[in-house]
Amino acid sequence: MAGVAVAMVGVGLGVAAAADTATPTVNCASVADKLPAVPASAQAEIERNLALLNTQIQEANNRIASSVGQGGANFIQNAILGPLEDKRFATINRMETAIGRAAAKPDLNAEGLAPCSLNENGGGDAAPEPTAVPGAPAGNSGGGNAGGGNGNNGGGNGNAGGGNADGLPTVNCPSVADKLPAVPASAQAEIERNLALLNTQIQEANTRIRNTVGQGGANFIQNAILGPLEDKRFATINRMETAIGRAAAKPDLNAEGLAPCSLNENGGGDAAPEPTAVPGAPAGNNGGGNAGGNAGNGAVPTVNCPAVNIGVAIPASAQSEVTRNLELLETQIREANNRIAGTVGQGGPNFIQNAILGPLEDKRFATINRMETAIGRAAAKPNLNAEGLAPCGLNQ
Repeated sequence: MAGVAVAMVGVGLGVAAAADTATPTVNCASVADKLPAVPASAQAEIERNLALLNTQIQEANNRIASSVGQGGANFIQNAILGPLEDKRFATINRMETAIGRAAAKPDLNAEGLAPCSLNENGGGDAAPEPTAVPGAPAGNSGGGNAGGGNGNNGGGNGNAGGGNADGLPTVNCPSVADKLPAVPASAQAEIERNLALLNTQIQEANTRIRNTVGQGGANFIQNAILGPLEDKRFATINRMETAIGRAAAKPDLNAEGLAPCSLNENGGGDAAPEPTAVPGAPAGNNGGGNAGGNAGNGAVPTVNCPAVNIGVAIPASAQSEVTRNLELLETQIREANNRIAGTVGQGGPNFIQNAILGPLEDKRFATINRMETAIGRAAAKPNLNAEGLAPCGLNQ
């Protein structure tokens, strides 16, 4: 196990580009100094995610600087700080998972460290997250990989030595499409979109392996490519279970077993990708699938989302956060409608579903979950039915 040498930062992380006009800058809690000892097998992934936290802050500051005067009083909170909180939460969770593959999974308090505030009057460059995580001492239990969730025996699934074999290694992942049950018509587009996404994830992983030959140490491919790929596949397969479960019995596709991928150590030709065509249910089967897709030549469709009513008493300490997220739900709908209007004629019949309604559902799910969490900090955490209220339809 390696100790993480970091500088203790007394204030939040700003990475600001403050100008003389005193543009506000982002002020986020530091994360690196909250890390426990980091196993050698997790080192590369932890360093990558610490660097990503810095990038997220820089991007937020750039957006603040380039959008001065835009939006209303809550623009920065809703359009910049809210999405930044979501990104940080996911990044910190990934670090917990990375460490947990080879040691006790830590609780880094993602919920407390994710939100950022503003330096209202700007400020100079604050110290960014330290990103150098020292490796474990030589001879420490073979690198601490202990199977790592993917196993180092059998099919050559481990670290590939950086890809210096006769042929470059390629990713070898279990198929998912053939594990699917009958797919309701209303879930067809989302299932096809996520099957295509699984293919894209594998292609991106293979491309990254090719582009990083010679980089990193013995665990580079495992930590920097296969580990993140597993996380992406797990989330994608879970989304398919949820999509089917909205209109039928929710299946268990064994996301935990299908998410990890191994390596074809000596490379190989392109494996057969996931089939992405999911046959629709017979005509008249409860819902009609994609709600019209790309709208044709008539009136431009608009988004139709369920109302989110908070049916419990809201503690005073949560009132502002709940109000902010209710406003964010309205902003998300407006942005979706603007995108529909601005993309008439683009894409195929599933364009609106895949490119607009799908991402909108993800945003709404996260926003409703944040409201549940905000209330739950001071009272019993309510179930606002995020899974049922997140999906939106179309007014054709």
